[in-house]
Order: sequence, then structure tokens, then C-alpha cells
Amino acid sequence: MAIGKVYLVGAGPGDPELLTIKGRKRLMEADVVLFDRLLDSRMLDGVKGELIDVGKNAGRHKLKQEEINQLLVEKAKEGKIVVRLKGGDPYLFGRGGEEAIACRDWGIPFEVVPGVTSAIAAPELAGIPVTHRKVASALTIVTGHEEPGKDSPLDWRAMAGLDGTLVVLMGVSRLEENTNRLIEAGKSPRPRRPWWRRAAGRIRG
Repeated sequence: MAIGKVYLVGAGPGDPELLTIKGRKRLMEADVVLFDRLLDSRMLDGVKGELIDVGKNAGRHKLKQEEINQLLVEKAKEGKIVVRLKGGDPYLFGRGGEEAIACRDWGIPFEVVPGVTSAIAAPELAGIPVTHRKVASALTIVTGHEEPGKDSPLDWRAMAGLDGTLVVLMGVSRLEENTNRLIEAGKSPRPRRPWWRRAAGRIRG
């Protein structure tokens, strides 16, 4: 039996219309779809393949990441076209890199289909450009829920000293803790100038 293929597809920031055309094509072609919980269910409308919910809640995982990796490999070994549908972009805090490595290690062909990340889309849709040639020439994206025990943990002091826009993803449960870290490291709790308030109205029309 011929080996199938795994597609790591980014679903975008939530709006079904922001799923890419290529991502939608792969969903329609899939024999199996492993999907996350942070998805609009309408994205799965019309999908004829087997649907497997592998979503994670804080502290409650239906499947461990290693089990998801193994499931991808097993389904592809059965000769199936497998889509791993992930919120945002597969390689931005989405563990897509781990899944790609698992496929490579087992000799499973795979392809990444990038998705629109909420790190840019969410502020953009709120009228806030993450870069602006007169104000913000850099963009830094960090996780707000860092894996414990890392050899090189996030340096909040260094981030507090950065110019430009700082986007913290997955940070709701640690919002106060992360905010305090930045303020203690010297970050002002107030913007230097409320440029985005003025710009937002003009940008949104």
C-alpha cells in the first residue's frame, strides 16, 4: 500500500472566510481531518473525510501531542490524505514543527499550508496596524504561556526594552503576571503617545 500524505493546514484567526483557498482545497480532498478546538465549525462544512477532534483545553487534552503525532503517522501509513487543521498558522505556537518532525522521522510526506495569524489579524481588524513607518518599525511576537523548564526562558527585561509592537499570544490566563513582568522590567504601562487611537479611526474609515 502506498503511503499517504499529511498536510499541516493553518485555519487562520477564526473567520471561515480567512481560511486560504489552498487550505479549503486540502480539506475537501482529505480522507481524515484532525482538528483543533479553536475553530469555527463552519470550516468543516462539506468535508467528506473522517473528522477527529484532537482539541486541547487548558489542563485537559483529548490526546497528548505525542499521540496526535502518532495518529498522523498511522493514518498516512494507511495510504490516506491527512489534514491537520490548526488555528492560526501551523508554525506559530501551533506545534506544527513537532508534527512535521514526526512525519519526517517516520518517512511520511508532508506539506505546510500557511494560515493567517491572529497576531496580525486581531489588531488589524481592530484598526491597529502592527507596523507603521512613522511609529513602529518592528514587530515582536511571544507566547504568554511558556513551556516550563526551558533552557532559555523568555527574557521579559529584554522585551521591555524593545521598540515597536509587542504581541503576546495565548496570554489570557497569565495576563496580569506577564503585564507585571514587563512593567517591573521598565515598560511603561501607558503608550508613549496614543497614536493608534487616532490612526484606528482613519484606517477603519
